[in-house]
Parts: sequence; C-alpha cells; structure tokens
Amino acid sequence: MAFALRKRGPSTFERAADGSMTLIEHVRELRNRLFRASVAILVGFGFGIWLAEPVLHLLQQPYCDLPQARYVEGKCEFVQLGPADLFLLNLKVALWVGLIVAAPVWLYQLWAFIAPGLHRHERRYAYFFTALAAPLFAAGAVLAYFVTAKGLEFLLSISDSEISTTLEITKYISFVTNLILLFGVAFEFPLLVLMLNFVGIASAKRLLSWWRVAIFVFFAFSAVVTPTPDPFGMTALAICLSALYFGAVGIAFLNDKRRGRGKEIYAGIDDDEVSPLEFDADPVVAGQRVDASTPIGVPDPIAPPAPIERRYDDMT
Repeated sequence: MAFALRKRGPSTFERAADGSMTLIEHVRELRNRLFRASVAILVGFGFGIWLAEPVLHLLQQPYCDLPQARYVEGKCEFVQLGPADLFLLNLKVALWVGLIVAAPVWLYQLWAFIAPGLHRHERRYAYFFTALAAPLFAAGAVLAYFVTAKGLEFLLSISDSEISTTLEITKYISFVTNLILLFGVAFEFPLLVLMLNFVGIASAKRLLSWWRVAIFVFFAFSAVVTPTPDPFGMTALAICLSALYFGAVGIAFLNDKRRGRGKEIYAGIDDDEVSPLEFDADPVVAGQRVDASTPIGVPDPIAPPAPIERRYDDMT
C-alpha cells in the first residue's frame, strides 16, 4: 500500500508575517485569538471563585492588623449596605483572580496576533520590556499593600475617640485594589524612560540631566494620586519612582556604551563648524579630440547634447 505525503503549508503565523493574509483572514484570526483568550479567562474565573474567599481575607488583613480594627466574637468586622454586595464583590474578586491566572494564555494570544507585524529587533525589544513589566507591577502592588496599612493607621488615628468606625466592605476593597493598581502602573514608568533611550530619542546623558525635573514630577504625581493624605504613602511612592528612574538611566548608559553613542565621527564638531572632508577628487582630463574624418551628421558621443529650445508652456 502506498501512502502519499502532502507537504505542510505555511502556518497562520508565517502567512501573517509575510503579508499574504487577506483582510477577512486577519479578522478570522482575531476572532480565534479572542475566543481562546476568553475561554482561558473563563477557566481562570472558575479558579477565582474557589480562591475568592482567601483573597478577600488577604485584602482585609491590613485593616484587621491595626489596633483600631473592630472585632466581634473574635472576627474582624465589616458591614455591607446591600444584600447582594458581598456576592457581587466575590464575583469581582474572582474575575480579577481569573485574569491573573489566565494571563499567560491571553497575553500569548495577544502577542501571537501582533508579533507577525513587527520586525525582528522590535520583537526583541518587546521580549525585554515584557520581562521587566511583570516584576515591576508586582513590586508596585507589594508596596501598595504595605502603604495601605500605614495609610489606614493614619486615617483611623485622627478620628474622634467617641465615634465607632466600621468600614463598608465594598468601599474598602475598592480602596485597596485601586491603590494596588495605581502603584503597579506607576512602577511601569522606567520602561517609558528606557523606550526613549532604546529608540534613540534621548541619550543617557540627557536623561540624567533631567533628574531634578523628574524628582519634582514624581513627588507631585505621588501627592495627587495617592488617595491617603498621610505623607508616608506619597513619600514611599516618590522615592521608589526616583530609584527606578536612576536605575533606568544606568541601563541607558550601558545601552549607549554598547551601541557606541557619543563616539560618532562628527560627535565633537559644533553645529556651526565646518566638518573635514577626507575626499580626493579624481583629476579631470581632456576629452578625445575629434578630427576632420568624423562623418557629418553623426553625433559626437563626447560632446554634450544641444539644448532643446522649447518653453515649458509651448503646447504646439
């Protein structure tokens, strides 16, 4: 029995990379990627429902560890204003957990759809920035978790001793998660600094010369976006952003050294200075002499062509 082997055609990724896919095929590819990402998020949402209660306890811990926390029968007490608030909050936390659990899948689907349109060096930069983005966001989230405890301690310490404070669960969780998201996104700022250097917009020396303005912007940004009025959260965020900025400038110096920036052939020449030209022109020699034996009517190949006596507006 004979078997016929069929040659495997190019994959969807290869066809998208060489530009042979049509518009309808791109739309279908996007639909398939979104479907796979949605299925992954749905599976992660199932795990999130199982992990919602431990995650809620973890988010409640900064308040429950404070001496001002209110305990009833040995349990840290929160209140809910609506009968379905806690149920909806569990679903929201489960969705957040599902997005985090399914992040490798839906991020890969997003990357697989975008990557064919990028050059090789652009893909290398994307790998580098993606590898830095996740740890930076996680570091910002961890810092926000500790800042939350300090901020709550400050806010609850200035309340009147005759007033009993009980926190509403949905507003408290929104307060904590917004702070975590804010700090995590703020920690991605060094990636913007590195991007400016990697694409050649700003050199490391220029970035270092902006350090005073950068620190002022960090403290102003921290004062505006930090939800707590205490100075601890603002100062912690501003100091961390300043440290990350100088770290990014250090990486920019290494990148400039690797690429040899600042050592170009005209780097030491001012803008109004004439640059030297190391060019030796070939000597001009006389053309071949035309003798009387050249037939009349035959154009001389050396002689320049006669100008055409015709105006640009001569239509006849």
